[in-house]
Amino acid sequence: MKVLLTQDVKAQGKKGEIIDVKDSYARNVLLRNGWGVQATPQIVNETRQKEAATERRRQQELEAALARAKELHGKTAVVRIRCGENGKPFGAVTSKEIADELVAMGYEVDKKKVVLKENLKFVGNYDVELKLYPNVSCTIVVSVQPQ
Repeated sequence: MKVLLTQDVKAQGKKGEIIDVKDSYARNVLLRNGWGVQATPQIVNETRQKEAATERRRQQELEAALARAKELHGKTAVVRIRCGENGKPFGAVTSKEIADELVAMGYEVDKKKVVLKENLKFVGNYDVELKLYPNVSCTIVVSVQPQ
């Protein structure tokens, strides 16, 4: 019997998958506990359409991320930081400040997508990686300058 799982079932499958199990297991365990519903042709068709729509959405997000990475690659973001008399900065530049500067430049980038090994504590130019999507990243230059 084909069953559409309504939640994850250990050793059987994940929610939304259509699995083929013995009739007795389907009736006595999966259907009785509400872990699945019998997969009629209509349900199978709906599931395939949802999977296709999800795949199209993922593909569009990937294409958008690739376009944004190509657009951002090599751009320079200037971040100003307060410095003392001797030129030593107060504090450090964080991923939030870099993301805010990119938003001010017109690029929608979340601070979680900015990859910093450590906060930028000195004046100068730094290469910073942006992870825009899984397996899609680009490098920008962050110029830390005194205010």
